[in-house]
Amino acid sequence: MGAHEAGALHSPGYGGVATVPAWLRPPGDVNELLPQLWSATVRRGPEGALEVGGLPVAELAARFGTPAYILDETDFRARAVAYREAFTDSFADLAGADVYYAGKAFLCTAVARWVAEDGLCLDVCSGGELAVALRAGVDPARIGLHGNNKSDAELERAVAAGVGRIVVDSLEEVGRVADVAARHGVRVPVMIRVTVGVEAHTHEYIATAHEDQKFGVSLSGGVAAATVRAALDRPELDVRGIHSHIGSQIFDTGGFEVAARRVLGLVAQVEREHGVVLPEVDLGGGFGIAYTSEHDPLEPKALADQMAELVARECRGLGIAVPRISVEPGRAVAGPSTFTLYTVGAVKDVELDHGAVRRYVAVDGGMSDNIRTALYDADYSCTLASRESAAPPVLARIVGKHCESGDIVVRDEFLPGDAGRGDLVAVPGTGAYCRSMASQYNHVPRPPVVAVRDGEARVLVRRETEDDLLALDIG
Repeated sequence: MGAHEAGALHSPGYGGVATVPAWLRPPGDVNELLPQLWSATVRRGPEGALEVGGLPVAELAARFGTPAYILDETDFRARAVAYREAFTDSFADLAGADVYYAGKAFLCTAVARWVAEDGLCLDVCSGGELAVALRAGVDPARIGLHGNNKSDAELERAVAAGVGRIVVDSLEEVGRVADVAARHGVRVPVMIRVTVGVEAHTHEYIATAHEDQKFGVSLSGGVAAATVRAALDRPELDVRGIHSHIGSQIFDTGGFEVAARRVLGLVAQVEREHGVVLPEVDLGGGFGIAYTSEHDPLEPKALADQMAELVARECRGLGIAVPRISVEPGRAVAGPSTFTLYTVGAVKDVELDHGAVRRYVAVDGGMSDNIRTALYDADYSCTLASRESAAPPVLARIVGKHCESGDIVVRDEFLPGDAGRGDLVAVPGTGAYCRSMASQYNHVPRPPVVAVRDGEARVLVRRETEDDLLALDIG
């Protein structure tokens, strides 16, 4: 790989085009779909166009427009059930396990209902997410509320609704939650979120367990122990246990092993010093998915088996009973279930230094519907969706329509050389965080979420309109 002062992506590389990332290989068949990147019902139909749930993407584009998030309901629900069954089975001989779907990945009333119907609990981290869950009819006892800076109104609403647990994020919050509980005359179940000093192998912006960050109370310096003691001293609080979360897009259980050892050490300390057995431990989520061919995530059963083994081993070493475990998959359920469907507009080749060329393929969405590439330097894949092509592959960069040079959807991927205006392009793995983090930048309305199942499609979240934009502007 040649060096360039503007970065490796500007240096010469494969076949006279811009440098190919180490993990990206020229495809033998540019029309091939890698199964690990797509939801279960996605395939190419008889004419070569992409289909999902038995419906061709051209029909979906005609009915719902582009860009659009296309959610494979069968796949989403199967992944949710797979996590519930895996952890139920793996922890059956211990103290059991609960799976909380992390609503921050993507939440709407339909998804909240699916999660409840399929036997999962639901984790929310704002008043808005709680409102969606309650509107969907989710049993409040199966809802957990997170948040590092919960407002008084959010705590009041959660306690009044009877949520199953509030994850306390600071020493100061102990008293605030207890005071709200006292006003309502109830005893509120709480967990104490701790930072365990484990930094998962992930982007620094989404690694959440190292010490210098906003979440939780530190195990070091006795802060976590003091917070637990303060919570135990308030009779309005039912201290259920300890919560930790070590990051996102994690592909092995090494970080969880260290985190479990430190969290369970605190559980043992509480039992030793206060004679109180904390019955639950939440090890968080962050389980990774395949965005590109370089990613190799663990299957739910393998993940659950490994976590059950490490928890049992750590508890034996500490001489304590195994607590009930909970985990919080969000991305791992929602992410692979959805792809974003775009229509191609402008296509241009840009000559770089040393004669290298980069092809820019502009689509009708961009960073307003997927900020992750710009925010996290995330990698995505894509495919020509409206047809097959016999044209040779060309390394392309998929960009959006926004007034930003960093408006990149897919940094590097091979597309057929004849892909052009009017073609449909699909980007897989966009079910988590893309709609949740979507914006109205440049006053571009946010796309709809369309669920597809067994040959039928329906809108879960409608497309925003210019009227919606203007309705917020009171002049």
